Amino acid sequence: MNRKGAETQRRAFLGLGSNVGDREGNLRDAIARLKAAPGVNFLRQSRVYQTEPIGVTDQPEFLNMVVEVEVADTMGARDLLTLVKRIETDVGRKQRERWGPREIDIDVLLFGDEHVVEGDFEVPHPRMWERAFVMVPLAELEPDMKTPSGETVAEVAERLSEEQKVHANLHL
Repeated sequence: MNRKGAETQRRAFLGLGSNVGDREGNLRDAIARLKAAPGVNFLRQSRVYQTEPIGVTDQPEFLNMVVEVEVADTMGARDLLTLVKRIETDVGRKQRERWGPREIDIDVLLFGDEHVVEGDFEVPHPRMWERAFVMVPLAELEPDMKTPSGETVAEVAERLSEEQKVHANLHL
């Protein structure tokens, strides 16, 4: 909304992943909670991709996707992080080892054109440009977006998908 006196909104992209329990159900639950969250306008979502784990590889494959939301100007990047961490808890995420199995994982990938570095929180997400499980679904939504290297998201997604296994799975 850009009318005088109305709230302005910023676009944000979130990466969602699940590899424990009802993976599709966990993604659906997280999306439903995002759609119901105050200050969040859910815009669109990518297809769901089945991907191999990175880091800790002795675990089930993930289902990954990217969603686009608008957030009210009263919500900062840290507020969005707080919201998605609460949604993770509500969906049933249990704390385990870093990069280990998880019921749901929601990462703030991009928050408008902001660059945020606050302790363990960084936007744009520092490793997103190296991960096919982020870039391939993001390329569905924003193929012409430029990456820090100057390539488009679609170009990076194509290159990474040759190196990392990413399979289109389903629409939620």
